[in-house]
Amino acid sequence: MLEWLTPIDYAPRQSDYIGRRGPETGQWFLDSSEFKAWHRLRAETLFCLGIPGAGKTILSSIANNYLLQEYDKDPTTGLAYIYFDFRRGGEQKIDNLLLSLLKQLAQTRPRCSPDAVEALYFNHRKKRTRPLLDEIREALRSVAALYTRVFFIIDALDECKTDGDCRGRILEELLSIQSECGANILVTSRPIPDNADEFKECKKLEIRAHDEDIQKYLNSRMRELPPFVAKNSDLGEEIKNRIRESVDGMFLLAQLYLNSLIGKKSCKAVRKALSQLSAGPGSYDRAYNDTMERILGQQTDCAELAKQALTWIVCSKRPLNTSEILHALAVELDDTEFDEENIPTLNSSLPFAVGSSLSKKKAA
Repeated sequence: MLEWLTPIDYAPRQSDYIGRRGPETGQWFLDSSEFKAWHRLRAETLFCLGIPGAGKTILSSIANNYLLQEYDKDPTTGLAYIYFDFRRGGEQKIDNLLLSLLKQLAQTRPRCSPDAVEALYFNHRKKRTRPLLDEIREALRSVAALYTRVFFIIDALDECKTDGDCRGRILEELLSIQSECGANILVTSRPIPDNADEFKECKKLEIRAHDEDIQKYLNSRMRELPPFVAKNSDLGEEIKNRIRESVDGMFLLAQLYLNSLIGKKSCKAVRKALSQLSAGPGSYDRAYNDTMERILGQQTDCAELAKQALTWIVCSKRPLNTSEILHALAVELDDTEFDEENIPTLNSSLPFAVGSSLSKKKAA
């Protein structure tokens, strides 16, 4: 019945995002007075605004993970979440989104499916029809009312498509459920003036990469730098200090800047790269431009392979795993059958391309 409701499943993305969390990072978010109040009280909305690259999606996954662990054995508490992605516009229809929330709340009920879900299933399955929006809304309210507490986490609201006012309609539905059953809503987003009124009275929390999180992240990745860095403690500290000073609240910049040092051949080359790190307005774009220059600066075959990989990553309708990218790259123009011997070797051929999947949004 649940699979019939919708095939959309955000759980794999939750696992992916929480797996990218740096060791011990993001605790400040859970410890903030805003999050604690949101978690403790009923019918609360917490609007988390953040600049690009600040780590909003990872923090959403941290909040999800916290609630999943906190209420793992509590059948009276429901949790449902959405990870918006502008590349998945086909999913972003109001009925699909509400069906996904309904599916998530229904699947955590003990023993059997709620009556509202069974009614939808048996009313439509034999006729091969789909539920109407009003039926979905009624079922979602009915299932939400079965819980003592309900939490909704909506990540990257700014990436929800504006066609058909999907963004406004999903907010309207969530706020309506909140008024009826006291649901708690957490939203992360870049600034979106179009929906400022909906969040005018709610609690707000700015999302920025904290220095301590940047420090923890850099400490965890220092071993990836060339061996001569480990032998030079002063250089290691210089790297961490310079990157931390340059990122200006953008966690993704720390990743890009550290990646830019991995292939350096000497201390002098590392220090030169550090001196060229951008800070302030435009640093985000310049970091990506520098990354593309490094990609194009490889040997011709490697650079071309990297560009092909980026094209697959950017243009795919869903995120691709490494194996899928390698198989896609093995297919050449005018091929009539698949040649397994043409599959690229990951370690030697795709130093930049596959790693760039972590920044696919900006690449687009």
